[in-house]
Amino acid sequence: MIYAEILAGGVGKRMGNTDMPKQFLMLGNKPIIIHTLEQFLLANEIAKIIIGCPKDWMGYMNDLVAKYIGKDDHIVVIEGGADRNGTIMNACHYIEDNYGLTDKDIIITHDAVRPFVDYRIIEDNIKAAKKFDAVDTIIPAADTIVESTDGKVLSSIPVRDYLYLGQTPQTFKIKELVETYDSLTDDEKKILTDACKMFVIKDKKVGFIRGEEYNMKVTTMHDLKLANAILEVGLNHD
Repeated sequence: MIYAEILAGGVGKRMGNTDMPKQFLMLGNKPIIIHTLEQFLLANEIAKIIIGCPKDWMGYMNDLVAKYIGKDDHIVVIEGGADRNGTIMNACHYIEDNYGLTDKDIIITHDAVRPFVDYRIIEDNIKAAKKFDAVDTIIPAADTIVESTDGKVLSSIPVRDYLYLGQTPQTFKIKELVETYDSLTDDEKKILTDACKMFVIKDKKVGFIRGEEYNMKVTTMHDLKLANAILEVGLNHD
């Protein structure tokens, strides 16, 4: 079966002084996370959409679903983990405990604050997951990326032709994901920036599909203003 998880476990410290996690802030006339959720509801291939959010906000999330989506048995709200990968693991264990697992079961994980993901990106993730145990969504790096290992001087300037920017969704065969995570040491878990990195650490192949520049992540107030502008242009275009 195909499952999706919307990662809403963070509190959005980089958003600044807000009274709620950033995924619940309004984008146009709906919370950011509702825009994101609606995109996944368009994908009929997905059996369940799991939302992992902070424990104290689970009731609020359920209220948002009831208000903007209505009763939908496809949607489940669970408690997130201590970090991003902990939230993903919570969903994997929820799936195993409630529905069981087969070798073919996959989970599509996506940032709650990437509200402009479209069906093409979701569909390409599903297709790629049939070939790879792990799939990333990426776009080519438009700017030169420089590295500084000491924070004072440049240590390298990698060739841009080989560099990409990571987005989400990231999609995994669930059994392989759980086994790979469980094989990590505590030190390896500390350096994880996303779930695909654990496969790279363990020298396992990670496939990729092309994302879109508009599949942006709303992290700061500037991002939120930009997202509102994108939404307004889209609405006017329609």
